Amino acid sequence: MSQIPIIFEDEYLVIANKPSGIASISERNGSRENSFVGMLESQIGQLFVVHRIDKQTSGILCFAKTEDVHKALSLIFENREVEKEYFAVVKGNVLEPHGIINEPLAENPARPGTMKVYAKGKEAISEYWVNENFKHAAWLRVKIYTGRMHQIRVHLKSIGHPLLVDEIYAGTKNFHISSVMKNFKQNLEEETRPTIARTTLHAAKLGFIHPITKQSISVEAPLPKDFEVLLKLLRKNNR
Repeated sequence: MSQIPIIFEDEYLVIANKPSGIASISERNGSRENSFVGMLESQIGQLFVVHRIDKQTSGILCFAKTEDVHKALSLIFENREVEKEYFAVVKGNVLEPHGIINEPLAENPARPGTMKVYAKGKEAISEYWVNENFKHAAWLRVKIYTGRMHQIRVHLKSIGHPLLVDEIYAGTKNFHISSVMKNFKQNLEEETRPTIARTTLHAAKLGFIHPITKQSISVEAPLPKDFEVLLKLLRKNNR
């Protein structure tokens, strides 16, 4: 891919904007070079992974440049001294304009590699605000206070509003705006291109105190083009 967009960089760490469709780190039997960290390393040198986001999720990722900074940053994340906010587009109208989801999570033994709400699981807390409701969907801002795997995806499903596109937790691989358009007549010989064909989740904001300089770091990743197109079309067909 072309140059990776850098949001913040100094001699200690780098924060970059990951596109959807690229794994944060090397997948099983995959090469590091094809992962986001590998691509970024080819651009700026050796890096140490502090946290990750799902392959089909876009947005902010932070990496350390040295082992010492990696240890310090990892401690900040483990101690929850970090602010993480996401944008999500979910199924259905969310009637409560604001809510807190406090549901423990655990791996689902029936489906390894996925998570479920489980009373004896690990603490997981998410908070959401409704940015906009559409006819068949809603755009949310979500803040997480814990960093469990698939936390937002499972939490939103638990309140009846899974992500609009989420193959694992919503059973949807993509979304066609034609599915919510009035009087839409599709030529049976033509397959419309999906409006969006990845998880409708974007890591939008990250904030923490720099472990070395003690500077307050607060960065944002703009909405990717596919997200902007989705929102534009949902608004257009909101009648």
